[in-house]
Amino acid sequence: MKTPDYKNKNVAVLGAGRSGKAAALLLAQEGARVTLLDSAPEEKLVGLEPLRDAGVYLLCGPAANEDPAVYDLGILSPGVDPELPLARNFYRKNIPAIGELELGYQFCRVPVIGITGTNGKTTTTELISQMLNACGQRTVACGNIGKPLVEAARERDDLDVLTVEVSSFQLETIRDFHPEISVWLNFAPDHLDRYPSIREYREAKLRIFENQTAGDTAVVNVAEHLPPIAARITTFSAWTNDGDFSLGDGWIKYQQQPILNLAEAQLRGPHNAENMMAALAVGRARGLSFEEMVPPLCAYRAQLHRIEFIRTIGGVDYVNDSKATNLDALEKALLSATKPIVLIAGGKDKGFNFRSITTLVRQKVRHAILIGEIGGRIADDWEGATECEVVGSLGAAVTRAQNVAREGEVVLFSPGTSSFDMFKSYADRGDQFRALVRALPETSL
Repeated sequence: MKTPDYKNKNVAVLGAGRSGKAAALLLAQEGARVTLLDSAPEEKLVGLEPLRDAGVYLLCGPAANEDPAVYDLGILSPGVDPELPLARNFYRKNIPAIGELELGYQFCRVPVIGITGTNGKTTTTELISQMLNACGQRTVACGNIGKPLVEAARERDDLDVLTVEVSSFQLETIRDFHPEISVWLNFAPDHLDRYPSIREYREAKLRIFENQTAGDTAVVNVAEHLPPIAARITTFSAWTNDGDFSLGDGWIKYQQQPILNLAEAQLRGPHNAENMMAALAVGRARGLSFEEMVPPLCAYRAQLHRIEFIRTIGGVDYVNDSKATNLDALEKALLSATKPIVLIAGGKDKGFNFRSITTLVRQKVRHAILIGEIGGRIADDWEGATECEVVGSLGAAVTRAQNVAREGEVVLFSPGTSSFDMFKSYADRGDQFRALVRALPETSL
């Protein structure tokens, strides 16, 4: 694909987060006249000096929401909700627009592996990156995982492939984005505060397959009922034997032949077994052998905030699962637990209910401590399934959990929703939970 010529084009970038700033810098380097718009006041934004040095014009606060200018092109940051005044003002002018992911793809010099799914994207992206690098295929994990694709695509000339975590928000605005290998891990209700229905959320994610051809590969969870896909399909499942990759007798198997002993891996739980299956399928599509892929996968350690063990106090384990930002992730955390649970959950009300996991809560959770704007509604959904109480802060929840937890149990912080009503991000709330647990006395009050 030929890289577009942006020289002297008037381009608006919406959103001054990391991806928006990276997009603005790239376009300025390409000779475009760039305006970066953000509805936040300028004093709330950080890292603006490199933009000014590059000649990027900044338009912030209410003026950004009412900008009358017409541009040749708009670049939409994934965090900008189309319903916000900033975006609505832009769309009403009928300006052509793409997302930061699409812009980054235009500058890719190597093939792309795209990973999407409601849960497990970051773990699988990191697994693939670590595995490929260990096997001599140079890559970097980027995209929704942290480093925007526009940064990774321009910074590195020494890569063989790019390993890109892709969100539904990023896929909304693609045109030509074409992963050589796509990975569809799973699908569950999420982001209903942004999408009118589950159907729109699913349709956005399905766009990962849109530009693939018969020469490409799609790695998909066998449990998913997907529309026809042009690419070659490799399937996996930890729950049935129907996939090319399956789970049995403590082993990950390929076509029923054992290839990875889970007892030798650092990751635990069926959901992580599926993440490793997806990584193995990607490596196989890249021409690697199981013998060379298994050691780096087994060596991979879980990221922070996802089933992260913190400490044991009085025979009670404390586990940080702050990355559980939706119900499916909470469900997987409950399924992975082998001890009775004192659960801390709740946060932002994202529009879905918690009744669907009531049976699992009844089986696994002895006591639930609920926080955030959705706390009361979760308590109503789980009435009769377990003992529930609502508290006003995470600090109060941690203190209360220590008081009610019994020896041999686990205090699991798995919110099941986003954090923006109380914290900056899931990482911020996970860091705060970790600090609160480390500060606990050795005995309950």
